[in-house]
Order: sequence, then C-alpha cells, then structure tokens
Amino acid sequence: MTGAPELLLRFLVGGALVSSFSLLGDLWKPKTFAGTFAAAPSVALATMSLTIGREGPSNAALAARSMAVGALAFFLYTNAVALLIRRAGVRPGTAAWKCGAVWAAAAVMGWATLLRVT
Repeated sequence: MTGAPELLLRFLVGGALVSSFSLLGDLWKPKTFAGTFAAAPSVALATMSLTIGREGPSNAALAARSMAVGALAFFLYTNAVALLIRRAGVRPGTAAWKCGAVWAAAAVMGWATLLRVT
C-alpha cells in the first residue's frame, strides 16, 4: 500500500491513538503529562503497526529498538538541559542548544552498541 491510501491509514490510526492517549493524559495528574501521552506513544504505535504490515516483524523489531535508543537519548538530553537551567541559571534556549551534543552522543553510542548491523 502506497500513496494516498497509506497516508489516510496513517492519519486514521494516528488520530485514534492521539485521541486515546490524550484522554489518558487528561485523566492523570499532573496535566503536563497530557502532551507526552498524546504525542509520542501514539506516533510510535502508528508507525509500528504500519511497519509490521508493510515490512514484517523483524523490521518492526529494529524500529522498536531504534525508538527505545532515541527515547533514552532524549531522556538524557532533557535531564542535561534541566540541570543547566536549575544549577547554572542558563536560559532555556541556550541550555537546549548547548545540550544538543549530549543527545547526539547518546544517540550515536546507542546506535553503535545496540543497533549497528555489521
């Protein structure tokens, strides 16, 4: 399936999942989790379901591992940004820019150790 039908399927699956996770986010406290629950998991699940259907479970497994490495790299990045803001009093935009290397290093190390196919 390619072209318009695939885009429509992505739209429908993604929209249904975003709505479901948004509802979960609204039910739990604090409300700041609503955006996290609405976006990332729903996009990941939509991508995984389409990857399984189109390319098979082995490619979906690789995509899942890639998402896990990316999530870990992002977690390290956000914690580095928060530390710079809290401890050093750096402005948020500057901290975000300066910590880009943390994300890049974590992503490359994750790829080199967990994802690289030789």
